[in-house]
Amino acid sequence: MDLSLELFPRHPKGLRLKNPIIAASGTFGYGNEYADMVDATRLGAIVCKGTTLEPRPGNPQPRLLETPSGLLNSIGLQNIGVGAVIRDKAPLWATWPVPVIVNIAGETVDEFGELARRLDGVPGVAAIEVNISCPNVQRGAQEFGADPEQAALVARAVRDATSLPVIVKLTPNVGDIVAVARAVAGSGADALTLTNTLRGMAIDTKRKRPVLGGITGGLSGPALKPVAVAMVYSVYKAVDVPLIGCGGIYTASDALEFLMAGARAVEIGSASILNPDAAVRVIDGLGQWLIEQRVTAVTEIVGIAQGEDRSGVAFYEHH
Repeated sequence: MDLSLELFPRHPKGLRLKNPIIAASGTFGYGNEYADMVDATRLGAIVCKGTTLEPRPGNPQPRLLETPSGLLNSIGLQNIGVGAVIRDKAPLWATWPVPVIVNIAGETVDEFGELARRLDGVPGVAAIEVNISCPNVQRGAQEFGADPEQAALVARAVRDATSLPVIVKLTPNVGDIVAVARAVAGSGADALTLTNTLRGMAIDTKRKRPVLGGITGGLSGPALKPVAVAMVYSVYKAVDVPLIGCGGIYTASDALEFLMAGARAVEIGSASILNPDAAVRVIDGLGQWLIEQRVTAVTEIVGIAQGEDRSGVAFYEHH
């Protein structure tokens, strides 16, 4: 039973993971915060919280709200800035047996490129994940990921600025996820993460005001999973780069859905907030499933649901 995989098979550096379970950005801090609660070295990889050029205090409180089958967050990219990440965090990551991927966020195409340039060649940084759910301040705050052309410009700017593997994390808040995926993959992305959170909000009916300090927030958790699985399934045959599934993964069965839809690896997010060792439990459950099903390697099931029987799709499209 082999859980290992090569995440970037076409990139010269590559990145071998011991298993396909990755801690998602924004839910596992910088990795060391969970040291007393979970053995993070068992993970396939860790994605650190979103990193910007300068430190950010984030949005006003409240920032989190539990919803039916989900979690609304409006953290606002609170982080220490790329300089502190390079100075204080990367040297620690360089000593770990688990690779760390740095998630980056910018307000302009140039900012994304500058972040990638500064992280290039930094010991302890294994790859870059690009958050294109950020608002483009030069385009009226529209998300970069909502427009294939703008998404492609960001991917190209990052690709040109670094020799590291580049993952682009797509937003589900878009009409045609396949068009964005194709544009980004064609601009140098080595892998795609599907997906970031859905935009949502809640109203306090007593105060007659939005609950979250940032007004709207990102919906994650089980409510997001069917949307994310469908997007992985749709994108799998449209691009020739690996996919990383993300959204509502709490159990090994959840992870298996993404893998069978076409994801090569998966990221676990809000589940880690509720249960710090959620990712480790998913790893154990996935290994047990492979043994029970007599599957030799986890890579054998990637995209297995993309069979000839597409009656469900046909029904959806024609009714």
